Amino acid sequence: MESQKNTSQLVNKTSKSEEDEEEQCCANTSGEKNDKQEPSSPKQGDFSDPVYKEIAVANGAINRMSRDELRAKCAELKLDTRGVKDVLRKRLKNYYKKQKLMHSPAANGNSDVYFDYICVVDFEATCEENNPHDYLHEIIEFPMVLIDTHTLEIVDSFQEYVKPVVNPQLSEFCVQLTGITQKMVDEAKPFHPVLKRAVSWLQKKELGTKYKYTFLTDGSWDMGKFLHTQCKLSAIRYPQFARKWINIRKSYGNFYKVPRTQTKLICMLENLGMQYDGRPHCGLDDSRNIARIAIHMLKDGCQLRVNECLHSGQLRSVPNTTPIEGAPAPQTPKKRD
Repeated sequence: MESQKNTSQLVNKTSKSEEDEEEQCCANTSGEKNDKQEPSSPKQGDFSDPVYKEIAVANGAINRMSRDELRAKCAELKLDTRGVKDVLRKRLKNYYKKQKLMHSPAANGNSDVYFDYICVVDFEATCEENNPHDYLHEIIEFPMVLIDTHTLEIVDSFQEYVKPVVNPQLSEFCVQLTGITQKMVDEAKPFHPVLKRAVSWLQKKELGTKYKYTFLTDGSWDMGKFLHTQCKLSAIRYPQFARKWINIRKSYGNFYKVPRTQTKLICMLENLGMQYDGRPHCGLDDSRNIARIAIHMLKDGCQLRVNECLHSGQLRSVPNTTPIEGAPAPQTPKKRD
């Protein structure tokens, strides 16, 4: 829902009870800003170990390579040769770092992944061609795509359309943008029962109980704006399990060292040597393509971790010094008092 995500500022308020929950959820984020997404593992090795000097020397050599040289070296090592120079450089650095640390005591405690599963969400919402500043976006498509971080595969997906209530008639612009027709939403259930089924789907996967997981979005809007607004409109308490997430745009920019202008969905795909698969602005197709980017980043050595949350109804960055925790087990959504 990229075009909608760039149309206005995030200005949401919550009830007192919701604020209390958010204070507890994001207790380590108050007033702190830190978007860096290339942290060391929770249990670091000894950086005085000579292996890190070897890694630094290898990195220096990689930095001096041209794109053709980088591609040739990737091919020699049987690595993926797709992607722009920044991507190829990062891929090689990660390969050599892993090789150097593999048999070194400095790697003690390092982990490739923080979560067993990552759940990608990309809502579609009602919109106008020129949204008024006070326009209320209602979720009309609820998609989720589940990534197994150990096999690096998409293992399942969920999708339901949602019936809007405040603006039940979709604009022609919205229909053309999303491909969601008036008939689709007229025949859909309202948000509350759809959210219940989404929670049931997550529970059947044993997420938050047997497996450690978190959510991932393309930007801040899906959780920070769309879900937050929709829960208020539906008189539902904002779900605790969705209060923290990975914003892949931040992760991508910081990992590959590229400016924000290169972190839009299509641009990230192209920089990684991939093309969009499906229909743009279809929530499920967007989610699958975002998942493809996340999988590619994991393969390149990015340790995706939570970097945003809702704190007192406002969007906050989660510092990379915050202890890494999975999202809590999904609970049936509760009506607001």
